[in-house]
Amino acid sequence: MSGAWTGWIPVAVVIIALAALYLPMGKYMAWALNNPKDTRIESGFYRLIGVKADGKQHWVKYSASVMAFSAVSVVFLYLLQRTQQFLPLNHGMSAVDPDQAWNTAVSFTTNTNWQSYSGEEAMTQLTQMAGLGVQNFVSAAVGISVAIALVRGLANRAGDGAIGNFWVDLTRTVLRILLPVATLGAIILLANGVIQNFNAPETFTTITGGQQTIPGGAVASQEVIKELGTNGGGYFNANSAHPYENPNMWTNMLEIFLILLIPVSLTRTFGIMVKDKRQGWAILAAMAILFVASFAVIASSEHALTFVQGGGMEGKEVRFGVLPSNFFANSTTMTSTGAVDSFHSSYAPLAGGMLILNMMLGEISPGGVGSGLYGMLMIAILSVFIAGLMVGRTPEYLGKRIGVKEITKVCLYILVMPTLVLFGVGISTMLPSTLDSVSVSGPHGFSDIVYAFTSASNNNGSAFAGFGADTWWFNMSLGFAMLLGRFVPIVMVLALAGDFAKQKPAPETAGTLPTYRPQFVGVIVGVAIIIGALTFLPTLVLGPFTEALS
Repeated sequence: MSGAWTGWIPVAVVIIALAALYLPMGKYMAWALNNPKDTRIESGFYRLIGVKADGKQHWVKYSASVMAFSAVSVVFLYLLQRTQQFLPLNHGMSAVDPDQAWNTAVSFTTNTNWQSYSGEEAMTQLTQMAGLGVQNFVSAAVGISVAIALVRGLANRAGDGAIGNFWVDLTRTVLRILLPVATLGAIILLANGVIQNFNAPETFTTITGGQQTIPGGAVASQEVIKELGTNGGGYFNANSAHPYENPNMWTNMLEIFLILLIPVSLTRTFGIMVKDKRQGWAILAAMAILFVASFAVIASSEHALTFVQGGGMEGKEVRFGVLPSNFFANSTTMTSTGAVDSFHSSYAPLAGGMLILNMMLGEISPGGVGSGLYGMLMIAILSVFIAGLMVGRTPEYLGKRIGVKEITKVCLYILVMPTLVLFGVGISTMLPSTLDSVSVSGPHGFSDIVYAFTSASNNNGSAFAGFGADTWWFNMSLGFAMLLGRFVPIVMVLALAGDFAKQKPAPETAGTLPTYRPQFVGVIVGVAIIIGALTFLPTLVLGPFTEALS
């Protein structure tokens, strides 16, 4: 079998695995997040923090809980980095610099996991486990909780304004969904060679007389939630290209599968909770169309680079090949993961531009855990509004009317990320010090900066590679981009959930727009592309398109 065809085998295996688990995983998450019967551990935790499991929150209180929890997380993680030299398992490492500690604390709290440091050289094992690893779980749980709150708002039939309880949603997400799947995944990774120990770094003499340091660490437990929670922060600087994190083709397929599992399956959860599974299929179909189209552009561009110019393996993972690396790259930029097994900076200009555009679309196909679902639902709501205006009918989605205040929140949600990206890129290009951070000058260097702010503002975390982000300006500015890019949209989503939860559903009539048919799926895809592509068209022209034409 030719190499070109064998590269498709991992792609097919992952897609088949996702299809096999789509129905049971989606059904299980709907049960786990809404079953009122608590375990002893959950009940004990609720008593400890003073929460009533059956207590309902309106959107203001839900938002305040999200903000309070996230603020405490940022402070705790910052202090842990600044004092890690005094704590166990430090192996002689010093404290993290203030600007980098700020950037990292915000990064892991916002589910971005942007890294301007080498993990094995900057973070102690305790910081990696008690700080970064814990945030990988809870930041993912925050995203899922917010998505479920929006779904509850749409599904609410009582009109009482309740959208759930954040502390209950957070607890159930961690204990019922993330921990069980992560435990199973970590065991599989361990069996395939991912390390899990507390060994200090050891230095050996190579056969050429040089010195090589072999690091240790509890990698498998962090690697699995890095992918499952669409986090992306690697234990090592090389991320999923490092053999201790990703030893072979089987682990590479497993990591891609884990990245996509929850975002894809949440569409089924959505359909179950709104009591119309066709709605979940429609959202999944829109996600799939965008995902496949993006992968086709990337794979075809890289195919041409490989066989015409002979340079397709530059920056790719030689153990896996070009196509599996492309599949990983598409999956990580279509979600909010940030994990990489190849250098995106080395991709063909059009392929690199497509990776940037994936994030500019808002990472909605299938997107991050939770953030992908609520991001695509915002596009769906906007699509209903536009379609309603075109035919002269009051826009409704799942029986909930979309008026001025609802569409205003949707528009504010959509405008946050482009504003952060364009302001950040604009200011950075005017700073002389930025030239020291980019890999090369010209359009490719411009793409470095665009990718960095797009990745941060979308809470993705992947990098173009070769970009020197460990400067005071980029640590601070990207930190603020991550913070605003995460929590301003979350507030808009929860406010919209509150608006819908106050409405009693309008009865379906002959004039009701069917939001589960192929025509509406096409409208969603078109609106998503128009918003992402046209908003950033000048930026893309100055970067990847100019590089491709030159």
